Amino acid sequence: MQYRDQTLYLENLPLADIARREGTPSYVYSRAAIIERFEAYEKAFGDVPHKVCYAVKANSNLSILSLLAAAGAGFDIVSGGELFRALKAGADPGTIIFSGVGKTAQEIDYALDHQIKSFNCESEPELALIDSLAARRGIQTRVALRVNPDVDASTHPYISTGLRDHKFGIDIAGAEAVYERARSLDHLLLEGVSCHIGSQITDIAPMLEVFDKMIALVERLRSRGLPIRTLDLGGGLGVAYKPGDQAPSICEFIETMCRRTAGHNLEILIEPGRSIVATAGITLYSVGTVKHLPGIRTYVSVDGGMSDNPRPVLYGSGYEAFLPRATRAARPRPVRVVGKHCESGDLVVPDAFVPGDLEVGDVLATPVTGAYGYSMASNYNKVPRPGVVFVADGTARVVVRRETFDDLLRLDA
Repeated sequence: MQYRDQTLYLENLPLADIARREGTPSYVYSRAAIIERFEAYEKAFGDVPHKVCYAVKANSNLSILSLLAAAGAGFDIVSGGELFRALKAGADPGTIIFSGVGKTAQEIDYALDHQIKSFNCESEPELALIDSLAARRGIQTRVALRVNPDVDASTHPYISTGLRDHKFGIDIAGAEAVYERARSLDHLLLEGVSCHIGSQITDIAPMLEVFDKMIALVERLRSRGLPIRTLDLGGGLGVAYKPGDQAPSICEFIETMCRRTAGHNLEILIEPGRSIVATAGITLYSVGTVKHLPGIRTYVSVDGGMSDNPRPVLYGSGYEAFLPRATRAARPRPVRVVGKHCESGDLVVPDAFVPGDLEVGDVLATPVTGAYGYSMASNYNKVPRPGVVFVADGTARVVVRRETFDDLLRLDA
């Protein structure tokens, strides 16, 4: 994304033209940016045995999943619905990892039917459930126990997952005992260990401690005779949402991971999501009102908000706002960009700087929205969800149509 002659372009297409043609709000995704980020992971691993399993929860759009499947990605899923979408996109079931708490018997059956690569198990009851369902088929299935290494990811509490007091996983201190008890479950192949300490990690220092703790656990399990072959180190690498934000280098992160795990004869699995798709996405809005409160602030409302991007209200996430058109040479001024929903917390960009002559009907663009906008979108206040535009090779193609009012009634009996 770059300005040329004061006009904002994405892959050689003016964003204002896309907004005019397809309407707003719209999610716009760059194919080239997605592939560039995925390939950065692949190149960093080099010859190290590995699999990059894209975290579907970050953005489950079928065009994105199909693109990554064709590029050779595996997939990390957390529900039967995500498995369904990954398979529809052409994913190889043998590259799919099923993570997450609360897996139902129906979801596990569905995954067993398709012979996925492995389950990341969150508890002993889950191990027993998978074993019983595999026994009905007379098969064995690979599992990894998700352990909490008790390392603080230094991120928002709602997206931190690796401490002892979290709903996910098992305390690393008790992991060996759980593996020992699981030996009696004949239909499980105890070949892996898994962890994930959180999302939007911008400092890789905590991960160094994770690598060391997980390798030490692998070797202790092997000394007990367990054939541990895979080490899943999760995802969570952060991105820069605003100027001044720090974003870790994918290359540096993976090369450090490979150095720490070298010599242990392991296939390394990772589950990046946000760091592949976030910077590839931009959301286009139209300005609805401009309200000046002298001495206080200016409110700029747009035709979307928390129903198409709930992250600001959930996590206090910060974004920027740009005008895709040529400016009228007015000095930028601070404004608060707010959504149309009936909630005071519906903030799109709390502290934006836009031209002082911003007008009703102008298009505003918020970048770095490729992750957790589309996936978390809702119909709150009965607002139809945006369309999705995929930009590739100089063309913009609608891959998900904009919802209509009729769609809001589609499932009603």
